[in-house]
Amino acid sequence: MAGYRLVTQETARGPRAGVLVEGRVHDIADATGNPADATMLSLLADWDAARARLARLCDAPPSNGADAASARLLAPLPLPGTVFCAGANYGDHVREMARMRGKEPDPDPRSLGLTAWHFIKSSRAVVGPGAEIPLPRNSQKVDWEVELAVVIGRKGKSVPVAEALGLVAGYAVANDLSARDLGPRAGVPDASPFKYDWLAHKSFDGSCPLGPWIVPAEDIRDPQALRISLSVNGVMKQDSNTREMIFGIAEQIAHLSDRLTLWPGDVILTGTPAGVGSARGEFLRPGDLVTVAVEGIGEFSNRMA
Repeated sequence: MAGYRLVTQETARGPRAGVLVEGRVHDIADATGNPADATMLSLLADWDAARARLARLCDAPPSNGADAASARLLAPLPLPGTVFCAGANYGDHVREMARMRGKEPDPDPRSLGLTAWHFIKSSRAVVGPGAEIPLPRNSQKVDWEVELAVVIGRKGKSVPVAEALGLVAGYAVANDLSARDLGPRAGVPDASPFKYDWLAHKSFDGSCPLGPWIVPAEDIRDPQALRISLSVNGVMKQDSNTREMIFGIAEQIAHLSDRLTLWPGDVILTGTPAGVGSARGEFLRPGDLVTVAVEGIGEFSNRMA
């Protein structure tokens, strides 16, 4: 059964996996009687069996679930496996950054025989909806990047493009916060291959807001045709569509699985569209409220501290 949303909620027993259905959140392990259903990571570890249990639960939901409005939602995957991030993967963003540099856009990577380019973000950087995010004290240029997040539910290695979406358990919304001024290393020549510090740039605490829930893959008819947007203090900054991706989700999964094995609980951030702060000389400040949204999936906000 589709139509439900997978959440992780804070409870007196700690973080617990829940299912949101018909406006109420149910503790999955309590409802199924299966202790392995207590965390999202364990649910995803045997996703096909978990889907069957969830279908039975949602067909006849218990009457004692909590009202969704009162649930304290955390990141749906508070501690995912590996977080992969696609770089320079929206055509409108590539054109925007070229204009900022006063240059012509780089050639289509396909014309050069290239595949998708990914880097890794620390899974410890993940925070949930409503979390207050402390800006790094040594950065003055923290930027926003709304992204469609893909949650892997099946193990895969060297998966063909035509079969790649079969690895997807569901989708969420993410913000790949980036400390632009912490990337270049002072004192290292610009031409050096060791010039950039990706850890400081991309993996500071709280730099990966993820939420508000996981929407099952079967609920999203076409993940390559979704409006994606971000606002700061109510002012729209990014407003695009996932059709602007250069390499689609299936291609990204196939390319990644050629390099390494993808595991249940891994997350792929699939790139960000035009409208990032660095293109307009705007960066986040304490007190700013950032809201991210993807059509058909949801939206959530975080305040910078």
